[in-house]
Amino acid sequence: MAMEWNRLLNPGRLCRPEYGEKPGRPAYLQDYDRILFSEPFRRLAQKTQVHPLHNHDHVHHRMIHSMETASVGRSLGAGVGAALAERGSLAADQVARLAGHVEAACLVHDIGNPPFGHSGEDSIGDWFAAQFRSGRGIAAEVPPHLRAEFEHFEGNAQGFRIVGRLEYAQQQGGLRLSYATLGAFMKYPCTRLVRDEAVGAGKAPYVGLKKFGVFQSDAALFEETAEALGLPAEPGGWRRRHPLAFLVEAADDICYRILDIEDAASMGDLDRAEVAGALEAIVGKPNEDRGLPMRDRIGLLRAFAIGQSIDAAVTAFLENYDAIMMGEFNNGLMEVSSKAQAFARLKELSEQRIFVARRKTELEITGRQVLHAVLDHFHGLYGDLAACGWDVEELKARHGYWAKLIRAVDLDLRGVEDAYTAMHALADFVSGMTDRYALKVRDMVAGSVSR
Repeated sequence: MAMEWNRLLNPGRLCRPEYGEKPGRPAYLQDYDRILFSEPFRRLAQKTQVHPLHNHDHVHHRMIHSMETASVGRSLGAGVGAALAERGSLAADQVARLAGHVEAACLVHDIGNPPFGHSGEDSIGDWFAAQFRSGRGIAAEVPPHLRAEFEHFEGNAQGFRIVGRLEYAQQQGGLRLSYATLGAFMKYPCTRLVRDEAVGAGKAPYVGLKKFGVFQSDAALFEETAEALGLPAEPGGWRRRHPLAFLVEAADDICYRILDIEDAASMGDLDRAEVAGALEAIVGKPNEDRGLPMRDRIGLLRAFAIGQSIDAAVTAFLENYDAIMMGEFNNGLMEVSSKAQAFARLKELSEQRIFVARRKTELEITGRQVLHAVLDHFHGLYGDLAACGWDVEELKARHGYWAKLIRAVDLDLRGVEDAYTAMHALADFVSGMTDRYALKVRDMVAGSVSR
């Protein structure tokens, strides 16, 4: 049975389904503002997009990437919404809602990313895996069936945890974003346990199972969201993607593929002429020189490339509309679009030239050591907290040093009551750091604070 827009655009809020919209303030606008003014979003300005700890003013960080993705997402949603309304598949008053929920979901799509980009995700996961293998410390007490979500730490799942539980933690549902925005955000509608059981040793049978987007601790919040939206449920416990998740994914693909190579030119990792050629392949024809400096020419080509990529993604969504609404579409929009070959070239450039650049690699190694040092140190705190029966005041009374450290970093220990919740609290703390704050805390606990 096909999914229905009346449910997919549900404006109800997580843990507050009957929340009413105010005149002139539809749910998607409230979502956008709640995200924009949140502390986790603010921290994205000091988190790596591709190049860690850069000093170049024009290289992207996570915040500007998220805002650019939101802009592209709004255009994608508006294009799809207008076409569906013209077909009679969407009510005219739902066009703005569709675009608005895509925009809000794009704004929040990277909010769970840790310091040092994707290498930070790998570093956190590697640290947990080593702890589980060692059989030492409080991490070893996490139930075996729940360890994979730590060993394969996932920023998407951390993002859902932040907006659904951690931010405004005093209330159920965290930020209480609308169901529609949360559904559009959810690229991987499953827990790690469900994902592994569905995939087994083979290839993921569905695009939404390539990774996981929900920690087991937050599964009930996700199920509430999925039920409210009418996302098709599968026997293994996973769900089909919300149709708007494909637009959010496409907006992200467009922005990071195109802007990453522009950044690479700024950093000197790619020759500007090579970047211009890659962008011309998207545009479809060589751009007139017009006597512009190469930097300006690349900027113009980038604008044309983004515009044409948006048109291609909208067309791909409409061409695959029936399969998307049935939950049967099993690809990314850019991969089936008219720009697929050009985007494959961008991917090749990123993997072979940008992601392996010397400076980036050196700083990723530094980032790994920083994160592991912080995790090692705070792991001891949680071990002593366990020995105190999970009583924070008892911990402070017994261990004056831990009391000082808790105060120094304003560590939140609410809800920590066993090894599983303790390790999530540790991951929350470390993944929430900015790149430079992680360095600061590492230096502090190592006794090398500069004055």
